[in-house]
Amino acid sequence: MRKIVALLMVAATIVCAPLAGRAQITHASQGRLDENATEVLKKAAARFDKNVSFTVTMTVLDSKKAEKARQSAQVRYNKGKYRLTLPDQELISDGTTVWHWNKTAKEVTVSGMADDDIDLLNPGRLLAGYGKSFKAKYIRTDDDGTAIVDLQPRSTRSYHKIRLYIKEDDGLLRRMEVHKYDSSRENYDIIDFKRASNAASQFTFDAAKHPDVEVIDMR
Repeated sequence: MRKIVALLMVAATIVCAPLAGRAQITHASQGRLDENATEVLKKAAARFDKNVSFTVTMTVLDSKKAEKARQSAQVRYNKGKYRLTLPDQELISDGTTVWHWNKTAKEVTVSGMADDDIDLLNPGRLLAGYGKSFKAKYIRTDDDGTAIVDLQPRSTRSYHKIRLYIKEDDGLLRRMEVHKYDSSRENYDIIDFKRASNAASQFTFDAAKHPDVEVIDMR
């Protein structure tokens, strides 16, 4: 389940503030590719410095790009804290602790946040501090106004790049793609991104309110 969310957010992964004019980001800007990427990602990070909510759909493709799985989730996010809701389970984090609540089994597993989760489950931190773990490369801006930026991990991961698709007209990251070494891919499509009133209680699991749920602490 943590795998599902990890590659969301960017989310998403995942949403970016309005970009600069396309004249500043062009194919002719050879030698400024990293600089162009930095410009886009800084604005993306700024957009996450607030309470937001969005819907994300994850699609898993095999090495031949045939669809193997699809699932949608509702996400609430605030500065590294998140709550991801699926029909029968939720993934909740206050930025340090992670609660995986399996509603069918009536149990919640408690764990700490791993290093990879900090990168992939926390889009604000990923976008603001990507340079520690990733090398960014501006690819192009398509005719429809979509800017494309790749994040390539500096150390070995289960994937070789994360590709971000950002619409210039509204500043939102519409899609994130996680490209695996075996040519398989995970796509994360984001819709309904908006400001939200997320109370602090949204980002913790209160065992006292759920006495019928077994708590399994793995920390």
